Amino acid sequence: MIEGHGDDAYHYEDIRSDFSSNICAHGNHQALMNHLAGHPELLNHYPEPEAWTLERMIAEHHCIAPRQVIVTSGATEAIYLVARSFGCSRAVIPAPTFSEYANACEQAGLAVVTTSLQSREEQGRGSLLWLCNPNNPTGDVYDQLYIDRMMAEYNLVVLDQSYENYTDAHVMSPRWGVRTPYSVQIHSMTKTYGVPGLRLGYITAHETLTEQMRRFLHPWSVSALAVEAGKYLLQHDELICRPDLQEAQRLREGLQGIAGLNVGSTQTNFMLCQLSNHTASELKDYLALEHHILIRDASNFKGLTPAHFRVAAQTPAENDALMAAIREFLKDRQLKG
Repeated sequence: MIEGHGDDAYHYEDIRSDFSSNICAHGNHQALMNHLAGHPELLNHYPEPEAWTLERMIAEHHCIAPRQVIVTSGATEAIYLVARSFGCSRAVIPAPTFSEYANACEQAGLAVVTTSLQSREEQGRGSLLWLCNPNNPTGDVYDQLYIDRMMAEYNLVVLDQSYENYTDAHVMSPRWGVRTPYSVQIHSMTKTYGVPGLRLGYITAHETLTEQMRRFLHPWSVSALAVEAGKYLLQHDELICRPDLQEAQRLREGLQGIAGLNVGSTQTNFMLCQLSNHTASELKDYLALEHHILIRDASNFKGLTPAHFRVAAQTPAENDALMAAIREFLKDRQLKG
């Protein structure tokens, strides 16, 4: 189970700027809330056992067949569904990345092999390869040539594209992905539209793969309100989250210029940072208690250290306040040291 994730403001009082969640900042959901409020009858009936009406709309949106789509209760349900559906003996997971791939595979009885992004082991057939694209927490994007090569080596490549709308880099389209029986794509409507509390995701894949996964689906896993929200959102492209990637790069450059802090490159709105002489938990508590700012302590990502943390860009004013607060933290610790 997920522990130590972002968006954990409930541990503190009076958080005013939340850098801990990768979700696109400051979206306006009033139109969606008004639409759902106009359908109270949905609460009086069971939802569809499988979200067929939404699957048809998603298929039409991507110009693929309805049977090539499976709607899930968030991308996380999709991850657990994939892990238990294909009978592979081993899962290969580059690190650092989202922890639920390993948790889902371990629950499904797969042997989990963790590798670094730089020195991936050759695992051969019988393995399921998990790629988060763009990758959480680094913000890296795999290119199509690499993905094609992996599909030739592995039984199946799972592409978690939850943050596909948070980058200008090319990511594989569902229309392209469903052509081959060697890849599964996971998508997150809750990230695309900035509504993580809604829990709405979907899988796209070749029909031979989706039919196999449907054997393991739980009925009624997606609520009627979520289905209705998904149908509404698909008809309103203006509600898609579009993070300011130029502002994200300004934040990265500003953080990188702070002595005692190293910041990795990123192709998204979020970035991975590492302190030279302090721990992320120290910095997190200081920022929350002294400045009402929340960051993501990334030390629980496999392959990272207690010094790693992640931030997602917010407004220019909030980003400036974060940089100033981190400088203050480092100066304070230097004086005390």
